[in-house]
Amino acid sequence: MCEHHPATGHILCPQCDMLVALPHLEHRHKALCPRCHTTLTTEWDEPRQRPTAYALVALFMLLLANLFPFVNMSVGGINSEVELLEIPRVLFTQDYASLGTFFLLFVQLVPAFCLLTIILLVNRVPLPEKIQAFLARILFHLKSWGMAEIFLAGVLVSFVKLMAYGDVGVGSSFIPWCLFCLLQLRAFQCVDRRWLWEDIAPMPKLDQPLKVGVPGIQQGLRSCSCCTAILPADQHVCPRCESKGTVRRKNSVQWTLALLVTSILLYFPANIMPIMITDLLGDKMPSTIIAGVILIWSEGSYPVAMVIFIASIMVPTLKMIAIAWLCWNANGKGKRDSERLHLLYEVVEFVGRWSMIDVFVIAVLSALVRMGGLMNIYPAIGAVMFALVVVMTMFSAMTFDPRLLWDREPESSHEEKQ
Repeated sequence: MCEHHPATGHILCPQCDMLVALPHLEHRHKALCPRCHTTLTTEWDEPRQRPTAYALVALFMLLLANLFPFVNMSVGGINSEVELLEIPRVLFTQDYASLGTFFLLFVQLVPAFCLLTIILLVNRVPLPEKIQAFLARILFHLKSWGMAEIFLAGVLVSFVKLMAYGDVGVGSSFIPWCLFCLLQLRAFQCVDRRWLWEDIAPMPKLDQPLKVGVPGIQQGLRSCSCCTAILPADQHVCPRCESKGTVRRKNSVQWTLALLVTSILLYFPANIMPIMITDLLGDKMPSTIIAGVILIWSEGSYPVAMVIFIASIMVPTLKMIAIAWLCWNANGKGKRDSERLHLLYEVVEFVGRWSMIDVFVIAVLSALVRMGGLMNIYPAIGAVMFALVVVMTMFSAMTFDPRLLWDREPESSHEEKQ
């Protein structure tokens, strides 16, 4: 079936490259790719008011969360409390500026910047079109690096670890932080990439017939990875967002494998070297990741021990194995099972950043447990190594092009699905 369709009514699936004709959507309905079931676009009611309200309230909650004490602890009559901004300050003073930078970027600055950008873009604040396009590009690149909710999970795990030593409580800013985490996630959810880009600039015109149900690579088309515009395969710069791209990400498998090997090389010292040092009455006790899991398990906190074991040991290990398996299949090896491999890729992309829980646990403990000669906790080099492992595996998953998994599908299978 070959007809002339306006490009605005079509989209190339970013995950499997199938050309899909978008139906008319009712409010709160979404369009899914018929081949890989990826969400292509979502129709929200009040697409300007909803994300604006969520973003504004989220930023207000973030401000409140930074003004008051966050958590506190009492051991043997000695009290200690910490505000959110004290956590990176303590890490900087303890010569772990890298961990302090991770905290500031991933937990505070990236979510705040994304929320401000949403407010500016969805409300059509008068800005030059190039600046709007630049902000939108940065927004969708940075969105997955916001880790406010992962930090919150790390705080809860820290509470369980500290209960064995003393009384732990929450401060006035804890509830605002919880609300901030929920509201910023909701604000991101209510912003549809395709709608936002069409609001900034129209879809570039495409003067060629479109075959629905056929991959773009077979039609001489490519999808802009930034703004979803459908472009000729030989057009390497998108006229709408000015992003550079090709039909498939250049050297995708090679970059993925290089980053994967780097993460593996960092993973061994991250597990062998101590991630934190507990100074109890002058007796310094270094602790590795697996030693921390064993300690929490021996204290009877089985669910927390399982969470840390899964997030810090199982997830990074399985993620590296999964990425290697995806690269193997993308190179034409293995069985043609694109649907299962695509599901594996989606799981890898989603769970990767949750391994940061242990890093945030160490950040909270280091800032809160400062009680003179009684008890102190310091980060160690293993924490930096482990944070780099998480970052490298995230980059590795991002550089992998999932469309390579579907390129092995025979052409006849596309025609059958039309």
